[in-house]
Amino acid sequence: MHFEILVEDQSGKRMLDILIPKIIGNQHSFKVRAYQGIGRVPRNLISNTDARNRLLLDRLPRLLRGYGNTFANYPANYPAAVILVCDLDNRCLKVFREELFTVLNACNPKPETRFCIAIEEGEAWLLGDIPAIKVAYPNARDGVLNRYENDSICGTWEFLADAVFQGGSNALRRRGGQAVGIEKSAWAEHITPHMNVETNKSPSFCYFRQKIRELT
Repeated sequence: MHFEILVEDQSGKRMLDILIPKIIGNQHSFKVRAYQGIGRVPRNLISNTDARNRLLLDRLPRLLRGYGNTFANYPANYPAAVILVCDLDNRCLKVFREELFTVLNACNPKPETRFCIAIEEGEAWLLGDIPAIKVAYPNARDGVLNRYENDSICGTWEFLADAVFQGGSNALRRRGGQAVGIEKSAWAEHITPHMNVETNKSPSFCYFRQKIRELT
């Protein structure tokens, strides 16, 4: 089977490029495609025609229609699926999923699609494996890590920064948004190789793993 995996930023791509083979093995193919932010689903499901717009949800109606047409021509013995991975942030999960399914249901033909939402942010999947964080960052602050509740709405990237970044989230935030993005990518690159996908404690990660394995 082939998987087209859509993520909202480079840190998500770095994480999934490493994690996906741990989940599906080497019998399947995949491509992780990173966008430049999450954006929002456009009104009337008409995607922005500006090619410079690289916001994931802004482009989602056009993307899913395109995948539906493309996948219809795939051989029956090697099907394909779209996996959308994005952060919940401060949205209502139920309302957000309904919005995403509205986009999918407007497609004809519909591509095989799964929506996997990291709660609250992608760093929740890293925090679901504390031993991996400790291998990557031996000096990580145990007092911070031990307070974390999996998939809690707590300012997830800030929580991880408080555990592993010199000076914590306040020091990182003062460096600006670009520095935060660079650091998030570094966390994904350093922690993910040590992660055990079978024992991760993040419920939203376990849902993601389950949906991919159901397809395979």
